[in-house]
Amino acid sequence: MKNTVKAAGFILVIIGLYILWADHYMGGLLKYMSVALTLSVIVISFLIFFENRNPTQTITWLVVLGAFPLFGFVFYLMFGRNYRKERMFKKKYILDKETYQKYKITHTKDDLKQHFQKHGEHKIYALAERLGNVGISFHTETELLTNGKETYDSILKELKKARHHIHLEYYIVRADGIGNDIKDILIEKARDGVKVRFLYDAVGSWKLSKAYIQELREAGVEIVAFGPVKMPLINSKFNFRNHRKIIVIDGKVGFVGGLNIGDEYLGKDAHFGFWRDTHLYVRGEAVRSLQLIFLQDWYYMTNDSFITPGYLTPEPEKKVRRTGGVQMIAGGPDNEWSVIKNIFFSMITSAQEFVWVATPYFIPDEDIFSALKIAALSGVDVRLLVPKHPDKRIVFHASRSYFPELLEAGVRIFEYKEGFMHSKFIIVDGEMASIGTSNMDMRSFHLNFEVNAFLYHTHSIESLVREYINDINASEEIHLDDFNSRHIGYRFIESTSRLLSPLL
Repeated sequence: MKNTVKAAGFILVIIGLYILWADHYMGGLLKYMSVALTLSVIVISFLIFFENRNPTQTITWLVVLGAFPLFGFVFYLMFGRNYRKERMFKKKYILDKETYQKYKITHTKDDLKQHFQKHGEHKIYALAERLGNVGISFHTETELLTNGKETYDSILKELKKARHHIHLEYYIVRADGIGNDIKDILIEKARDGVKVRFLYDAVGSWKLSKAYIQELREAGVEIVAFGPVKMPLINSKFNFRNHRKIIVIDGKVGFVGGLNIGDEYLGKDAHFGFWRDTHLYVRGEAVRSLQLIFLQDWYYMTNDSFITPGYLTPEPEKKVRRTGGVQMIAGGPDNEWSVIKNIFFSMITSAQEFVWVATPYFIPDEDIFSALKIAALSGVDVRLLVPKHPDKRIVFHASRSYFPELLEAGVRIFEYKEGFMHSKFIIVDGEMASIGTSNMDMRSFHLNFEVNAFLYHTHSIESLVREYINDINASEEIHLDDFNSRHIGYRFIESTSRLLSPLL
């Protein structure tokens, strides 16, 4: 509280000096515009102060607004107005919760005891069920898909098999090679009578051509933009994006993971080069959970509901052999809890042997940051795999500002050097894992709509462990002494970027 009051005092002093300077040196319209901007900044500062946000976020906003009034004012209009979040998404949250609970997979206590021998695992499952309103499936097969070629080959193969419906939900869609390959299959299937629905994020796919969309619509594909933004500077929807990557085919087969639709994910972008990513193939009753997430997102944007036997089989498929447990958990700004972050926290604190994390963007909040350090200090093998080369420079430098404390606590950090590392997963003790769309950053935890598969004792976890070891072998480990000797200029950039990390 004292730090927040100090920050508030700091911003008032800066603004007071700014008003005096404007009054003395500026004249005419420019003077009045400057004073108007300053008063707007003061009002915004008090709004932020009384919203009772996380103190770190509050201080960051106050400092940015005080030091850079014009930049801070514009940045706040685009990204800062979280006070509308609850009102914007309250109806969606209530409807989603009711729907997820109605169709939730249930089990007896004896059945759960059979699969969860360790108390920690049962606690994590119970937390995920309570926060995500989704039960666990023991009749779901999962297969790890490594990189673009393996993932897209599997997706194209399954899309061609569709007989009743195809549902797609993506953050980024590009009208390039793989984008057109998928488009051609969707058009062919739509003309054959298959119901095709395509939900893409309006901001993530802002470069998607009208011709691409029109061609799909003319063939009978229902394609809808999620969260269209007409005036981004004054529309807080700009800040809440649909980062999910979901495909559901005939309610029986699904895909979820880190890959969007674009040629760069096949390593065809000259800037990024080889693209290291991870996706998941899903078959069985857990597909129903993916289906529900898509259908509720579709309903939110269109008011069209398709929760019918044709899209949700009356009884979940029991033919799939038991291969461990699978939970599909949706997180987003519509939820009253930071669902995925809290499950990550529980997984990290429950670890007995190791916690291995892969994420392209590492901007943890205090809970996750502390959990990783405490786990390492407790003797747990904690490893963090991140890219060596950035695609978003501010995020990249902000991430590196967290490294010294992690290294001092005993966390081992590896930078992937064979290309761009975009995988998003966490493995705990080789028995639990999460793979999906969520990065380990504040945007994924608090602002984006995400979806992750949480796995318990599945064969795909064994594959994930092998892939992680392969990635480590293709990486360069960071050592504390070497990292501390980096140039002062890099330290300045990292520290400056970190100031913005609560806002990223």
